[in-house]
Amino acid sequence: MDIFSMEFFTALLSIILIDLVLAGDNALLIGLVAKNLPKKQQKKVIFWGTFSAIFIRIALTLVAVKLLEIDGLLLIGGVLLLYISYKLLLTEEEINVKPNKKNFWGAICTILLADLLMGIDNIIAVAGAAHGNFLLVAIGLLISIPIVVWGSTLVTKLMEDFPIIIVLGAAVLAWTSSKMIVHDAYVSPFFHSQNAIYKFEAIVVITVISIGLMVKYFIRKREVAPK
Repeated sequence: MDIFSMEFFTALLSIILIDLVLAGDNALLIGLVAKNLPKKQQKKVIFWGTFSAIFIRIALTLVAVKLLEIDGLLLIGGVLLLYISYKLLLTEEEINVKPNKKNFWGAICTILLADLLMGIDNIIAVAGAAHGNFLLVAIGLLISIPIVVWGSTLVTKLMEDFPIIIVLGAAVLAWTSSKMIVHDAYVSPFFHSQNAIYKFEAIVVITVISIGLMVKYFIRKREVAPK
């Protein structure tokens, strides 16, 4: 994939958007951990927690990229990502980790452990969107993770004020999952033309978004219905 090609640019935008919609909870966690520390240590924890999270995320995503080269794993990863995109439409992310560490290294360890536990969906999604390109992984994460961490309040507010961002993010995830599925060695023989691939990708995205929004509508309707 040429670095100046439209394919590279599109994949990079997909990775950045995926990070923005999936990594917000991680960013808020870093902020919560930092709040428990003395003022003079808060900026250090945010900086080193962010840097360490980026490094570990890049390393794990590169491992995931290599694993997705194994026949069959693209299909499995794609199906899993379909579920993640559907779930994104239905749920609002909550931070379940209670950051009670009040020393510098304890806070860093809390951040890294929580980022690992909460970042599996992000890792799978980015690895799938990168199409095996390690440079895409590094650039995408280096751009998006600092934006999410230092702009977590803004990112969260934008998603609350403009829910279409969540829908767009879910659509990108569904599109990424469809591309993973059609490129799997066991599935690709069933697609004899690029046109057939485009149709499949469109069907997957439309189906996931439609089902997700309908289910969300009925859930909300049931919640507000008089008992």
